[in-house]
Amino acid sequence: MAPRVVLLPGDGIGPEITASATEVLNAVGAGLDYDERPFGGASIDAYGSALSDETLNACRQADAVLLAAVGGPKWDTTDPDMPRPEQGLLGLRKGLGLFANLRPVKPIPALYDASPLKREVIERTDLLVVRELTGGIYFGAKTRTEDRASDDCVYTRAEIERIARVAFNTARSRVTSVDKANVLETSRLWRAVVREIHGREYPNIELEHLLVDNAAMRLVAAPRHFEVILTENMFGDILSDEAAMLTGSIGMLPSASLGDRKPGLFEPVHGSAPDIAGTGQANPLAMILSAAMLLRHGLGMEAQAAAVESAVERALAEGLRTPDLGGTANTKEATRAILQHL
Repeated sequence: MAPRVVLLPGDGIGPEITASATEVLNAVGAGLDYDERPFGGASIDAYGSALSDETLNACRQADAVLLAAVGGPKWDTTDPDMPRPEQGLLGLRKGLGLFANLRPVKPIPALYDASPLKREVIERTDLLVVRELTGGIYFGAKTRTEDRASDDCVYTRAEIERIARVAFNTARSRVTSVDKANVLETSRLWRAVVREIHGREYPNIELEHLLVDNAAMRLVAAPRHFEVILTENMFGDILSDEAAMLTGSIGMLPSASLGDRKPGLFEPVHGSAPDIAGTGQANPLAMILSAAMLLRHGLGMEAQAAAVESAVERALAEGLRTPDLGGTANTKEATRAILQHL
């Protein structure tokens, strides 16, 4: 029986890059069965909520979920009673039990000169951000009046233990745990629990602790220092987007969100880019690389995943450049260049 993948094209450039990813998945011989559903702003328009019960149930029954991007000016509101596309992301993560977000950052040699950082700073960088995804300030209780607002930041021991294990299990030699333990009680608990898990279960892996501001500076000054960065929800959101610029464009970064069981959620790090939606200029490479992560982490198809990643690297080595990378290749041309190397 063919693996079933729910497609969530979402908003903006989402449908365009979803089409590119499915072309590549078909060409690499994955033999997948697709179920496309509205999500984000498109779902607000159709159902009045960013994530409908029907879509969530379809995702729960799938083998993997491939998401493009959500959001846009049409649904931008500060009214707490109005639905926002981003609520669909939080609901999907919670509904599928996805607590670990993996964002690999490995600049491709052909794009070293596209990065705003010097080549000698970024070359041979190969790091993974492991971000806790369902706790912290994004999910804490929220209040707002005309003159006052609050967002609770809450973490439990169990939440910290399970994300720490993901980080240590993916590391070859070193984990850098990032927190703000000089100020925040949640960070002090985080540091203590990570230290306990390390000493009890992973003594052969080196562990260092960094404050988040120091980590942010070191990411741009000496990114090769890092192998696995373990951090909580908001810090991970910010640091992984900062790390994206090591590659020269946020349009190059894929991600995977995983739980204790299937399905995983696979999506590019970038947003919906409403300013270029419909122009055919979107860079599909992060979406295609997210599809490769789906093959590897979601379906166990290592050979097909490696083939897709190799095709991307070879196409870039031969000169493929989309507008965000300083070139002129449109979405279809970029997709065709990848297909030629499969």
